Amino acid sequence: MIKIKEAIVVEGIYDKVKLTNIFDTVIVPTGGFDIFKNQNTQKLIQKLARSRGIIVFTDCDRAGFVIRNFIKNIVKSGVVKHAYIPEIEGKEKRKSAPSKEGFLGVEGVGDDIIKSAIEKCGVSENDKHKRLVTKADLFADGLSGGENSFKYRKMLTKELDLPHRISANMLLDVINSLYDYDEYKSQIKLIKGGE
Repeated sequence: MIKIKEAIVVEGIYDKVKLTNIFDTVIVPTGGFDIFKNQNTQKLIQKLARSRGIIVFTDCDRAGFVIRNFIKNIVKSGVVKHAYIPEIEGKEKRKSAPSKEGFLGVEGVGDDIIKSAIEKCGVSENDKHKRLVTKADLFADGLSGGENSFKYRKMLTKELDLPHRISANMLLDVINSLYDYDEYKSQIKLIKGGE
């Protein structure tokens, strides 16, 4: 797995699954055109752009460029990099027909093409010495696997101005992207003290 600092923004869940097997970073799917109305996803992307930078990695079709331009326009501050896949004719294995324009999307191209596209946009190495928050930390702090874990996650996401429906795994990725361990622990003290 390749560790990078920047978060990667993709169109769909299948793109996320593909990239999760290649890169060790936060990968945020836009839900396609759902990004236009999903304020929570927009806020998350803006926050990630300010804290660590984002790489926009959409398909090479018209829809991909519409989404790419929308993201570029909503991020007023922070780092936005763009990675592009070449126009390769074909269809994804899971689909019965090719896309309207006939090109493979991110999920359909080979891993080498993806790695090359991401490298070309100038990625940064992740901080290897940073103490990361782990699943064990979330469990110990009552944010996962416990009777009140949803309640505590909801309190924490409200405090951090994150979407309240975020899963424990996505929360872990986002916390490690935006905060260090000590900042996380101070937020836990705030929410536990506020009960």
